[in-house]
Amino acid sequence: MKVETRVESGDMVVGANCRMVNNHINASFKSGTTVQVRRSSEDLEIHCAHPDNPDASARAISRVNGGMLGNIIIGGGIGAIIDHNRGTAYTYPSWVQLVFGKSLVFDRNNETEGHPVVGSSPRLESERTAGAGGSTPAMPAPVSASKPVTATAAASGAGASRPVSLDDLNGLMPPKR
Repeated sequence: MKVETRVESGDMVVGANCRMVNNHINASFKSGTTVQVRRSSEDLEIHCAHPDNPDASARAISRVNGGMLGNIIIGGGIGAIIDHNRGTAYTYPSWVQLVFGKSLVFDRNNETEGHPVVGSSPRLESERTAGAGGSTPAMPAPVSASKPVTATAAASGAGASRPVSLDDLNGLMPPKR
């Protein structure tokens, strides 16, 4: 994943101290670089700090990739379960630009080849459910709401897994143009 930082006016800031975390990775790096990410069913949290700017934070949405559908069709679900547990069934955006002083959400469904994913502001749960008259929300619910953890996994704290939801399967659909 290419992670860049910029100020609100659009100027790039290279070399900010950044950290990304999911249940498989906790890595530190400098902005302006490409970072190898261990995929997971969990969203990826990114935080960047720079002495001249307020902090920047982001959530990269974990989406089911096309290999999961093949596993379900060909493997009868066994391959899908294995890939889910390993995280290989999921993908994050490949290029994000955090903005200092903002918290943004990046969704691979909004990715365009050769361009950074445009980040959006997180929406409150009440905004998301207000227009729920049968339409799919543009952005999934926060991790705690859309990605429930089983009681056993929550108690163990490690290797947490969750059931596959319709939001996961939404990642199989091509992006809306």
